[in-house]
Amino acid sequence: MVKRVISMADQEITEIDQAEPFHELTEEMAGRLPLDASNTQQGLAKLVLTLIELIGQLLERQALSRMERGTLTDEEIEHIGETLYQLQEKIDELCAIFGLKRADLNIDLGPLGNIL
Repeated sequence: MVKRVISMADQEITEIDQAEPFHELTEEMAGRLPLDASNTQQGLAKLVLTLIELIGQLLERQALSRMERGTLTDEEIEHIGETLYQLQEKIDELCAIFGLKRADLNIDLGPLGNIL
């Protein structure tokens, strides 16, 4: 059994050694990918803002659930509402800085659908 596993591992290593060198793959991919600093910044901003938007939506749902159960005071409701409003304003401001639209934050996850 051990010899069989070692033989299979040796075969896999041989297949990897015969594969196209990694540096050639990265050079080919580099021609297809825009790798300048502004695109990287915008992509990172898009990802971070998407996560912030998602967390904001989750917090909003939690707040609505707590309101329906009556576990929040009027002051807490007011504070949460103001905080969520400020969060949305800041997201809009950062989208403008990075040249993004709100729709850009709805990242497509392929077969899972859109994130937002």
